[in-house]
Amino acid sequence: MTGLSGMPQAVRPAADFQVTSIDYAAVSPVLVVAIAALVGVLVEAFVKRELRYRVQTLVAVLGLLGAFAAVVTCASNSWVSTAAGAVVVDGPTLLIQGALLVLGVMSVLTMAERFDSAAPDAFTQSASSAPGSHGESLALRVGATTTEVFPLTMLSMVGMLMFPAAGDLVVMFVALEVLSLPLYVLAGLARRRRLLSQEAALKYFLLGAFSSGFFLFGAALLYGYSGTVRLAGISSAIGTSVGLDGLLLPGAFFLMVGLLFKIGAVPFHSWTPDVYQGAPTPVTGFMAACTKLAAFGALLRLLYVGLAADRWSYLPALWAVAILTMVVGAVLTVTQTDMKRLLAYSSIAHAGFILVGVLSFDRSGVVGTIFYLVAYGFMTIAAFAIVSLVRRGGSEATTISQWSGLGRRHPVTAAVFSFLMLAFAGIPLTSGFTAKFAAFYPAVAHGGGMGTVLAVVGVLCSVVTAFAYLRVVGALWHADHDGSTAEVVMPSVASTVAIALGVTITLVLGVFPTPLLDLAGRAATFLP
Repeated sequence: MTGLSGMPQAVRPAADFQVTSIDYAAVSPVLVVAIAALVGVLVEAFVKRELRYRVQTLVAVLGLLGAFAAVVTCASNSWVSTAAGAVVVDGPTLLIQGALLVLGVMSVLTMAERFDSAAPDAFTQSASSAPGSHGESLALRVGATTTEVFPLTMLSMVGMLMFPAAGDLVVMFVALEVLSLPLYVLAGLARRRRLLSQEAALKYFLLGAFSSGFFLFGAALLYGYSGTVRLAGISSAIGTSVGLDGLLLPGAFFLMVGLLFKIGAVPFHSWTPDVYQGAPTPVTGFMAACTKLAAFGALLRLLYVGLAADRWSYLPALWAVAILTMVVGAVLTVTQTDMKRLLAYSSIAHAGFILVGVLSFDRSGVVGTIFYLVAYGFMTIAAFAIVSLVRRGGSEATTISQWSGLGRRHPVTAAVFSFLMLAFAGIPLTSGFTAKFAAFYPAVAHGGGMGTVLAVVGVLCSVVTAFAYLRVVGALWHADHDGSTAEVVMPSVASTVAIALGVTITLVLGVFPTPLLDLAGRAATFLP
């Protein structure tokens, strides 16, 4: 190589480049699920059509259980920050990953539900065909099945597992996209009400793309402010980047928009009711439980590690978001006549309740938040699994009036769903009551005057939502007058196991919450 003078110059190596070491044991849960997802793709390509359903279900469940075993193994080792700080495996990461994997198994079991020999009941036979077209009719006649929902679910789970472990903004964005893209597809695969399902998928994709754009813009501003994308580096730069302070608050704001969209917080919630209603019901349960858990895990790390030093700059905005989320979610829950939309607005209200614990900025707030997310996840998947079983004329009966008198004909199903509604309402001896206490108490104890205000608003909104849940319970046990009510189909073993697990955990966490609270207390410390 020659310079301007024509004299040869030595080529200098890039001295700043260093090979990054990765602790593969620490990231093994993610790797196991990723391998299971790739195996699922190969199954779609090479396994006979009539065997795919069983093989895919087995691969997905074994992959999730194997990843859970890897989480347990990692928990017995020391916490680490690996991949040059891009991945952080600490207590909150492992606890959230473990909960995600158990909820993932429940979700896969509900997706495996099938009421006839033609196809898993919730999903269309030909996702690429137009609703009602000849191609869709042909797929039905030949017995085609949309078994690719299982590898799609596993791919989404890969992103969910990475989301709370992200130690820098690049990994956090990649995890956000990996968990989101399969969900956009899954939302459009409903077997019935195909147009509504495809509309839900399109809305989710478009609004999700906008939220990702906000996240990227915020990441760029924070990189300009701190010169790094690592959360620990951003935290260290707060108060030291002279002349660049104007980039910090806008960057934090745009970054939070992307995360608040995923948890369904107001005013970034508009996608929630339409997508929950249009998506296949097992996918709705998966989104409601697992996406919320993963997104709150990422939000906790961002607020408690990356931006904690500047929290007084953005706390007023988050207080407003939490209050709006609780109020809007509670009020609109009461007005719903469709069961899936009621649970959608209910999830918005619960996102506000969880934010109350997050904004306490105390270790006990982390404990309460994780406990609430775990409890909410189990009761949510079980509730949506039951919704998928209630039928009228071969289709899901989601109108609440159609559930009238269900308890007289199917008392066990009605009793289980009534118990879950009471848990959502926060009635004592259910996990919902303990979860609300665990989230609200840190706000009162450590959140100052505004924390007390948030807790009071949360209690009042809980009373409002309780009216909606009790209205559903009343409809279940009310006499049928018009003969338009639905019936409950016999669930398979898979759905029965998922519902039984969800109900059992909801009861156990309401009566004996101490083991999970103690576990969360030991794990509620973030590595920088």
